[in-house]
Amino acid sequence: MKLFQSMFGGGETLGRYPESLIDLATERAVDGTDSRLRLLPGYRKRLREPVIKAIDHVVALVDAIQEPLPADAREHGLEPRLAAVFSSAGDMLDRFGRDPALSAFLASAEGRGVGRVTALLLAERVERTILGMDLVGDQVRRDVPQVAVSFAAHRLLDPHPSESETRRQLKRRAFDHLLTLALTRIAEARVERADLTRQRDLLRRKLTALERGGWSFEPVAGGAPDPATLLAELDAITAQLNTLGVDQGVLVAHLGIVVEILGDAPRQLWAEPTTLCLDAMNIQRDARDPSARSIEFLELCNARGRRVVMLPLSLAPGELPAREDLVTAAQRYLQ
Repeated sequence: MKLFQSMFGGGETLGRYPESLIDLATERAVDGTDSRLRLLPGYRKRLREPVIKAIDHVVALVDAIQEPLPADAREHGLEPRLAAVFSSAGDMLDRFGRDPALSAFLASAEGRGVGRVTALLLAERVERTILGMDLVGDQVRRDVPQVAVSFAAHRLLDPHPSESETRRQLKRRAFDHLLTLALTRIAEARVERADLTRQRDLLRRKLTALERGGWSFEPVAGGAPDPATLLAELDAITAQLNTLGVDQGVLVAHLGIVVEILGDAPRQLWAEPTTLCLDAMNIQRDARDPSARSIEFLELCNARGRRVVMLPLSLAPGELPAREDLVTAAQRYLQ
């Protein structure tokens, strides 16, 4: 089950790590890409510096995420970021109540009955041009082009009663995301030989399985599988890869990709501040417009062009409505 456990202890100091952490991260880099890399002499020495650079980066990345925002129904109308990301308090509570990761955690022995939960919210920012009414000079005009901002694909990551534990799990997830980027690059390599085509297909299957197991920030289609089932699938893929034999040149190329991605971690996965000037209807406005609210977000970006808004939240499971009239429940909380 080590693939689903964090290798971080929670008290890492940037640039000063125990050898045990470096060893764990090195072996995880191999397990998360192509385990046959262990057949290469000196693979650990080659990976050491890139692994330390990657650890440096993910520790700094997660530590820089702001303090969690209280995400109670009353806060929706008071906190501009919540008001922008969720259309209403009812919408916010509904999404929390239906989130698979939060539901699974609250149903677990660790999460049952907890008073508050910290989690990282990810949401995709969507901008579209619409025609609406606007005040131009001293006249109200129709069919004025406007940019409307909305947020989609909301999901919560790594819920836990302890903020420090959530951050610890996010560091593991960020490191693993780098590995999925490396495995993606490996699996995209063009090959002609039949045995290498089969190898590529197996590595693609491994990538899909790891992403389903929470090895990245990407959404999981259909929910996360049972860990034992996923481990059995990964073991089967590894066994099939081993039966294909070993091409020394191919493994050297795979190791080179892992070294490159980890050593270049800041340009593979990073957080970027974004400021939006929005009115109460989430229409983009000039910063000087009296109706504009200046809202600052952090967006998580990767080298493959993916961008998602991330917002750390602290929420109260006791406020989540049962599967009743969610709008009525939200109105009750706001009274």
